[in-house]
Amino acid sequence: MSTIATPLAIPITPSYKQKVARSRAISEPAWIRWLLIGFALAYLALFLFMPLAAVFTEGLRKGIHAYLAALSEPDALSSIKLTFIAAAIAVPLNLVFGVAAAWAIAKFEFRGKSVLITLIDLPFAVSPVIAGLIYVLIFGLQGWFGGWLSDHDIKIIFAVPGIVLATLFVTFPFIARELIPLMQAQGKDEEEAALVLGASGWQMFWRVTLPNIKWGLMYGVVLCNARAMGEFGAVSVVSGHIRGLTNTMPLHVEILYNEYNYAAAFAVASLLALLALVTLAVKSYIEWQSARYAAQQAVDAME
Repeated sequence: MSTIATPLAIPITPSYKQKVARSRAISEPAWIRWLLIGFALAYLALFLFMPLAAVFTEGLRKGIHAYLAALSEPDALSSIKLTFIAAAIAVPLNLVFGVAAAWAIAKFEFRGKSVLITLIDLPFAVSPVIAGLIYVLIFGLQGWFGGWLSDHDIKIIFAVPGIVLATLFVTFPFIARELIPLMQAQGKDEEEAALVLGASGWQMFWRVTLPNIKWGLMYGVVLCNARAMGEFGAVSVVSGHIRGLTNTMPLHVEILYNEYNYAAAFAVASLLALLALVTLAVKSYIEWQSARYAAQQAVDAME
């Protein structure tokens, strides 16, 4: 009985020359790296750091007392309060919607799924000004429901409800869009295992799903809150620019600037910039914690 000799599978390792060629292919000379870094820093300095420094410099030009007086002025306080009210209402509602939508899209197959995803992306494609005009067309005095609302003394346009609705529209994709790919990547294995072990739906959500998505959820909330506080276009259309009543901080800055009250305008703008910096710091912290959590999950999976 004869046997047929088969060649052994010998692993082929790259030679020294191949390693050197590969390292040269993926690396650049030092002067190119420094040139790219210098260009990036110069770009950031010109379009980010200098405008940010200018905002704080102009806001403090007349001194700290004038700066604090501009922020403590009644119309400024009203705009600050309204900005936080709109964000405080819009963010929790978008949180509930984002989690529910992401759960449905990532965990289930149903008819109209692609339509739902498209509708979630709609605010990214539609101008905020158009969104504001849509609400005016629907709830304005000459709108579809304007007569009924007027008869029942319900005011939406040129009032706080209209500002909240406009803020909701422009911010609702952020949390859902952050959670959908995260939930799709995690799959359904852990939830199904929890159900097999006897967990109820709420127990599965609170003890399995929520811990797995908490960092992505917090990241989406931060982005949603930042957009809610800085929204201008849609809110400008539905607010009516009523000082002390329907002006948010961005609208108040515009009014002060148009009145040539530059110091007060930059003072309020600096407060918005400060909120943006705080948001950026929270975002960076969440990204760091999320990376640590992902690394720990990888280590636990290997063990």
